[in-house]
Amino acid sequence: MRVTARTVWTFARLVAHDGSEGWGEASLEGRAAEVEAAIRAFTLPVTLGAVPADLVKAAAYSAVEQALWDLSARNAGRPIAELLGGARRERVPLYANINRGTTDRSLAGFAARAAEAAALGFGAIKIAPFDNLQEGYARIGTVADAIGGRAELQVDCHWRFDEARAHEALGECARLGVTWFECPLPETPEHFAAIKRLRGKANAAGMRLAGAEQFIGTAGFRPVLEQGLYDVVMPDVKYAGGLAECLRIAELAARHGVACSLHNPSGPVCHAHSLHVSAVMESNERLEYQHGETPRFYEIAPGLAAPVGGSAALSGPISIRENAR
Repeated sequence: MRVTARTVWTFARLVAHDGSEGWGEASLEGRAAEVEAAIRAFTLPVTLGAVPADLVKAAAYSAVEQALWDLSARNAGRPIAELLGGARRERVPLYANINRGTTDRSLAGFAARAAEAAALGFGAIKIAPFDNLQEGYARIGTVADAIGGRAELQVDCHWRFDEARAHEALGECARLGVTWFECPLPETPEHFAAIKRLRGKANAAGMRLAGAEQFIGTAGFRPVLEQGLYDVVMPDVKYAGGLAECLRIAELAARHGVACSLHNPSGPVCHAHSLHVSAVMESNERLEYQHGETPRFYEIAPGLAAPVGGSAALSGPISIRENAR
Protein backbone atom coordinates (compact mmCIF):
# COMPACT_ATOMS: atom_id res chain seq x y z
CA MET A 1 0.00 0.00 0.00
CA ARG A 2 1.57 3.30 -1.11
CA VAL A 3 0.61 5.93 1.47
CA THR A 4 2.93 8.82 0.55
CA ALA A 5 5.32 9.61 -2.27
CA ARG A 6 8.08 8.09 -0.13
CA THR A 7 6.37 5.37 1.88
CA VAL A 8 4.99 1.96 0.93
CA TRP A 9 3.62 -0.29 3.67
CA THR A 10 3.86 -4.04 3.08
CA PHE A 11 1.60 -6.31 5.11
CA ALA A 12 1.33 -10.09 5.38
CA ARG A 13 -2.11 -11.64 5.88
CA LEU A 14 -2.11 -15.25 7.01
CA VAL A 15 -5.43 -17.09 6.70
CA ALA A 16 -6.03 -20.40 8.46
CA HIS A 17 -8.20 -23.20 7.08
CA ASP A 18 -11.08 -22.10 9.33
CA GLY A 19 -10.98 -18.55 7.94
CA SER A 20 -9.32 -16.95 10.96
CA GLU A 21 -6.49 -14.59 10.11
CA GLY A 22 -3.35 -13.00 11.46
CA TRP A 23 -1.48 -9.89 10.31
CA GLY A 24 2.18 -8.93 10.13
CA GLU A 25 4.15 -6.08 8.59
CA ALA A 26 7.36 -6.12 6.55
CA SER A 27 7.68 -2.54 5.25
CA LEU A 28 11.20 -1.97 3.91
CA GLU A 29 11.92 1.31 2.13
CA GLY A 30 12.64 0.93 -1.57
CA ARG A 31 12.27 -2.87 -1.59
CA ALA A 32 8.53 -3.50 -1.34
CA ALA A 33 8.32 -5.72 -4.43
CA GLU A 34 11.19 -7.91 -3.23
CA VAL A 35 9.65 -8.28 0.21
CA GLU A 36 6.25 -9.14 -1.23
CA ALA A 37 7.80 -11.85 -3.39
CA ALA A 38 9.65 -13.25 -0.35
CA ILE A 39 6.43 -13.37 1.68
CA ARG A 40 4.59 -15.15 -1.12
CA ALA A 41 7.44 -17.67 -1.34
CA PHE A 42 6.46 -19.15 2.05
CA THR A 43 4.77 -22.51 1.58
CA LEU A 44 2.09 -24.14 3.67
CA PRO A 45 2.21 -25.32 6.31
CA VAL A 46 4.24 -22.31 7.45
CA THR A 47 7.24 -23.32 9.54
CA LEU A 48 9.83 -21.06 11.12
CA GLY A 49 13.39 -21.83 12.13
CA ALA A 50 16.54 -19.72 12.01
CA VAL A 51 16.01 -16.11 10.94
CA PRO A 52 17.46 -15.56 7.43
CA ALA A 53 20.54 -13.32 7.38
CA ASP A 54 19.38 -11.47 4.24
CA LEU A 55 17.38 -8.33 5.12
CA VAL A 56 14.60 -8.88 2.54
CA LYS A 57 14.13 -12.50 3.58
CA ALA A 58 14.34 -11.53 7.25
CA ALA A 59 11.58 -8.94 6.71
CA ALA A 60 9.34 -11.56 5.10
CA TYR A 61 10.12 -14.07 7.87
CA SER A 62 9.43 -11.44 10.54
CA ALA A 63 6.06 -10.55 9.02
CA VAL A 64 4.98 -14.18 8.93
CA GLU A 65 6.14 -14.68 12.52
CA GLN A 66 4.08 -11.66 13.61
CA ALA A 67 1.06 -13.00 11.74
CA LEU A 68 1.37 -16.38 13.46
CA TRP A 69 1.38 -14.72 16.90
CA ASP A 70 -1.60 -12.61 15.88
CA LEU A 71 -3.49 -15.66 14.64
CA SER A 72 -2.71 -17.55 17.85
CA ALA A 73 -3.84 -14.65 20.03
CA ARG A 74 -7.11 -14.21 18.14
CA ASN A 75 -7.89 -17.91 18.36
CA ALA A 76 -7.06 -17.97 22.07
CA GLY A 77 -9.05 -14.81 22.76
CA ARG A 78 -6.04 -13.38 24.62
CA PRO A 79 -3.77 -10.38 24.00
CA ILE A 80 -0.49 -11.01 22.20
CA ALA A 81 1.37 -9.55 25.20
CA GLU A 82 -0.14 -12.21 27.43
CA LEU A 83 1.00 -14.99 25.10
CA LEU A 84 4.50 -13.47 25.03
CA GLY A 85 4.82 -13.67 28.80
CA GLY A 86 2.55 -10.97 30.18
CA ALA A 87 2.46 -7.18 30.00
CA ARG A 88 4.48 -5.29 32.59
CA ARG A 89 2.61 -2.05 31.82
CA GLU A 90 -0.81 -1.08 30.50
CA ARG A 91 0.47 1.90 28.53
CA VAL A 92 3.69 2.24 26.58
CA PRO A 93 5.58 5.55 26.54
CA LEU A 94 6.37 6.85 23.07
CA TYR A 95 8.72 9.27 21.40
CA ALA A 96 7.57 11.13 18.32
CA ASN A 97 9.59 10.63 15.16
CA ILE A 98 8.49 13.68 13.15
CA ASN A 99 10.88 13.29 10.24
CA ARG A 100 8.70 11.72 7.54
CA GLY A 101 5.75 13.89 8.45
CA THR A 102 7.82 17.07 8.11
CA THR A 103 7.41 17.61 4.39
CA ASP A 104 8.17 21.32 4.79
CA ARG A 105 11.92 21.01 5.42
CA SER A 106 12.37 24.71 6.17
CA LEU A 107 13.34 25.81 9.67
CA ALA A 108 9.79 27.02 10.22
CA GLY A 109 8.45 23.65 9.09
CA PHE A 110 10.63 21.74 11.56
CA ALA A 111 9.78 24.17 14.37
CA ALA A 112 6.04 23.88 13.81
CA ARG A 113 6.06 20.09 13.75
CA ALA A 114 8.25 19.84 16.85
CA ALA A 115 6.11 22.32 18.80
CA GLU A 116 3.00 20.35 17.84
CA ALA A 117 4.49 17.07 19.11
CA ALA A 118 5.65 18.66 22.35
CA ALA A 119 2.19 20.13 22.95
CA LEU A 120 0.71 16.63 22.58
CA GLY A 121 2.79 15.43 25.51
CA PHE A 122 5.50 13.34 23.86
CA GLY A 123 8.47 13.14 26.22
CA ALA A 124 10.99 13.00 23.39
CA ILE A 125 11.06 14.08 19.76
CA LYS A 126 13.32 12.69 17.05
CA ILE A 127 14.41 14.37 13.83
CA ALA A 128 16.71 13.36 10.97
CA PRO A 129 17.99 16.81 10.01
CA PHE A 130 21.12 16.09 7.99
CA ASP A 131 19.98 16.55 4.40
CA ASN A 132 23.24 18.49 4.51
CA LEU A 133 25.51 19.24 7.46
CA GLN A 134 25.14 22.97 8.07
CA GLU A 135 21.42 22.96 7.37
CA GLY A 136 21.17 20.08 9.84
CA TYR A 137 22.71 22.08 12.66
CA ALA A 138 20.31 24.95 12.02
CA ARG A 139 17.35 22.57 12.14
CA ILE A 140 18.50 21.04 15.43
CA GLY A 141 18.86 24.46 17.03
CA THR A 142 15.46 25.55 15.73
CA VAL A 143 13.75 22.42 17.05
CA ALA A 144 15.49 22.77 20.42
CA ASP A 145 14.13 26.31 20.69
CA ALA A 146 10.66 25.23 19.58
CA ILE A 147 10.29 22.52 22.23
CA GLY A 148 11.84 24.72 24.91
CA GLY A 149 12.82 21.89 27.26
CA ARG A 150 9.35 20.30 27.22
CA ALA A 151 10.74 17.16 25.60
CA GLU A 152 14.09 15.51 25.01
CA LEU A 153 15.61 15.99 21.58
CA GLN A 154 16.88 12.98 19.61
CA VAL A 155 18.85 13.12 16.37
CA ASP A 156 19.08 10.36 13.76
CA CYS A 157 22.08 10.60 11.42
CA HIS A 158 21.11 7.73 9.06
CA TRP A 159 24.75 6.51 8.81
CA ARG A 160 25.78 9.64 6.86
CA PHE A 161 29.19 10.40 8.41
CA ASP A 162 32.78 9.30 8.52
CA GLU A 163 34.38 9.31 11.97
CA ALA A 164 35.72 12.88 11.81
CA ARG A 165 32.36 14.31 10.72
CA ALA A 166 30.56 12.18 13.29
CA HIS A 167 32.68 13.61 16.11
CA GLU A 168 32.00 17.12 14.83
CA ALA A 169 28.25 16.47 14.62
CA LEU A 170 28.16 14.85 18.05
CA GLY A 171 29.90 17.85 19.61
CA GLU A 172 27.46 20.27 18.01
CA CYS A 173 24.49 18.15 19.07
CA ALA A 174 25.76 18.11 22.64
CA ARG A 175 26.03 21.90 22.58
CA LEU A 176 22.43 22.15 21.37
CA GLY A 177 21.07 19.89 24.10
CA VAL A 178 20.52 16.65 22.16
CA THR A 179 20.25 13.61 24.48
CA TRP A 180 20.18 10.76 21.91
CA PHE A 181 22.53 10.45 18.93
CA GLU A 182 21.58 7.68 16.49
CA CYS A 183 23.35 5.78 13.69
CA PRO A 184 26.20 8.20 12.97
CA LEU A 185 28.42 5.67 11.13
CA PRO A 186 27.85 2.69 8.83
CA GLU A 187 27.34 -0.32 11.09
CA THR A 188 29.88 -2.64 9.52
CA PRO A 189 32.62 -4.42 11.49
CA GLU A 190 35.35 -2.11 10.20
CA HIS A 191 33.51 0.81 11.87
CA PHE A 192 32.87 -0.87 15.24
CA ALA A 193 35.94 0.60 16.95
CA ALA A 194 35.02 4.09 15.75
CA ILE A 195 31.43 3.65 16.95
CA LYS A 196 32.71 2.63 20.38
CA ARG A 197 34.91 5.75 20.49
CA LEU A 198 31.86 7.87 19.66
CA ARG A 199 29.89 6.22 22.46
CA GLY A 200 32.57 7.24 24.95
CA LYS A 201 32.49 10.84 23.72
CA ALA A 202 28.68 10.89 23.75
CA ASN A 203 28.51 9.57 27.30
CA ALA A 204 31.05 12.13 28.48
CA ALA A 205 28.76 14.82 27.03
CA GLY A 206 25.64 13.40 28.75
CA MET A 207 24.26 11.79 25.58
CA ARG A 208 23.34 8.24 24.65
CA LEU A 209 24.41 6.54 21.43
CA ALA A 210 21.72 4.43 19.74
CA GLY A 211 21.60 2.18 16.70
CA ALA A 212 21.37 -1.32 15.20
CA GLU A 213 17.89 -0.88 13.72
CA GLN A 214 18.46 -3.27 10.81
CA PHE A 215 20.37 -6.00 12.60
CA ILE A 216 18.91 -9.48 12.45
CA GLY A 217 18.40 -11.98 15.27
CA THR A 218 20.25 -12.49 18.52
CA ALA A 219 23.25 -13.67 16.50
CA GLY A 220 23.38 -10.35 14.69
CA PHE A 221 23.09 -8.29 17.87
CA ARG A 222 25.56 -10.30 19.94
CA PRO A 223 28.80 -8.73 18.59
CA VAL A 224 27.31 -5.24 18.88
CA LEU A 225 26.50 -5.89 22.53
CA GLU A 226 29.67 -7.76 23.39
CA GLN A 227 31.80 -4.95 21.98
CA GLY A 228 29.82 -2.25 23.81
CA LEU A 229 28.97 -0.12 20.79
CA TYR A 230 25.71 1.43 21.95
CA ASP A 231 23.81 2.59 25.00
CA VAL A 232 20.54 1.70 23.27
CA VAL A 233 19.91 -0.98 20.65
CA MET A 234 16.87 -0.74 18.39
CA PRO A 235 15.64 -4.10 17.11
CA ASP A 236 12.69 -3.90 14.72
CA VAL A 237 9.94 -6.52 14.79
CA LYS A 238 9.89 -6.21 10.96
CA TYR A 239 13.53 -7.18 10.46
CA ALA A 240 15.00 -8.79 13.57
CA GLY A 241 12.98 -11.99 13.35
CA GLY A 242 9.61 -10.99 14.76
CA LEU A 243 8.14 -10.66 18.22
CA ALA A 244 9.77 -13.49 20.16
CA GLU A 245 13.20 -12.77 18.67
CA CYS A 246 12.95 -9.10 19.69
CA LEU A 247 12.26 -10.20 23.26
CA ARG A 248 15.31 -12.47 23.17
CA ILE A 249 17.40 -9.56 21.87
CA ALA A 250 16.08 -7.32 24.66
CA GLU A 251 17.03 -9.94 27.25
CA LEU A 252 20.50 -10.26 25.74
CA ALA A 253 20.89 -6.47 25.79
CA ALA A 254 19.85 -6.32 29.44
CA ARG A 255 22.54 -8.86 30.35
CA HIS A 256 25.08 -6.47 28.80
CA GLY A 257 23.66 -3.42 30.57
CA VAL A 258 22.27 -1.95 27.35
CA ALA A 259 18.78 -0.49 26.93
CA CYS A 260 16.39 -1.67 24.23
CA SER A 261 13.97 0.63 22.37
CA LEU A 262 12.18 -0.90 19.39
CA HIS A 263 12.65 0.74 16.00
CA ASN A 264 9.15 1.59 14.74
CA PRO A 265 8.84 4.32 12.06
CA SER A 266 6.30 2.06 10.42
CA GLY A 267 2.73 1.30 9.53
CA PRO A 268 -0.11 0.44 11.91
CA VAL A 269 0.43 -3.33 12.05
CA CYS A 270 4.07 -3.01 13.11
CA HIS A 271 3.03 -0.34 15.60
CA ALA A 272 0.41 -2.60 17.20
CA HIS A 273 2.86 -5.50 17.49
CA SER A 274 5.62 -3.22 18.81
CA LEU A 275 3.32 -1.94 21.55
CA HIS A 276 2.73 -5.49 22.79
CA VAL A 277 6.42 -6.41 22.71
CA SER A 278 7.38 -3.16 24.46
CA ALA A 279 4.82 -3.82 27.17
CA VAL A 280 6.39 -7.22 27.84
CA MET A 281 10.03 -6.06 27.86
CA GLU A 282 11.69 -5.37 31.19
CA SER A 283 13.05 -2.11 29.83
CA ASN A 284 10.63 0.82 30.00
CA GLU A 285 12.30 2.75 27.18
CA ARG A 286 10.07 4.84 24.95
CA LEU A 287 8.85 3.21 21.76
CA GLU A 288 9.38 5.05 18.48
CA TYR A 289 6.16 6.35 16.91
CA GLN A 290 5.76 7.68 13.38
CA HIS A 291 3.92 10.89 14.22
CA GLY A 292 1.69 12.45 11.59
CA GLU A 293 3.13 10.99 8.39
CA THR A 294 -0.32 10.20 7.00
CA PRO A 295 -3.91 10.04 8.31
CA ARG A 296 -4.22 6.61 6.67
CA PHE A 297 -2.29 5.18 9.64
CA TYR A 298 -5.54 5.06 11.62
CA GLU A 299 -8.06 5.16 8.78
CA ILE A 300 -7.08 1.72 7.50
CA ALA A 301 -6.66 0.05 10.90
CA PRO A 302 -9.86 0.30 12.95
CA GLY A 303 -9.37 -0.44 16.63
CA LEU A 304 -5.89 1.05 16.85
CA ALA A 305 -5.92 3.75 19.53
CA ALA A 306 -4.08 7.02 19.01
CA PRO A 307 -1.57 8.14 21.66
CA VAL A 308 -2.73 10.23 24.58
CA GLY A 309 -0.26 12.33 26.54
CA GLY A 310 2.73 10.72 24.88
CA SER A 311 1.81 7.10 25.55
CA ALA A 312 -0.39 4.44 23.96
CA ALA A 313 -2.60 1.66 25.23
CA LEU A 314 -2.21 -1.85 23.89
CA SER A 315 -4.47 -2.50 20.94
CA GLY A 316 -6.77 -5.41 20.44
CA PRO A 317 -6.59 -7.38 17.18
CA ILE A 318 -6.43 -5.08 14.16
CA SER A 319 -7.05 -5.79 10.49
CA ILE A 320 -6.42 -3.67 7.44
CA ARG A 321 -9.69 -2.51 5.91
CA GLU A 322 -10.51 -4.48 2.78
CA ASN A 323 -11.40 -1.35 0.81
CA ALA A 324 -8.10 0.30 1.78
CA ARG A 325 -5.92 -2.34 0.15
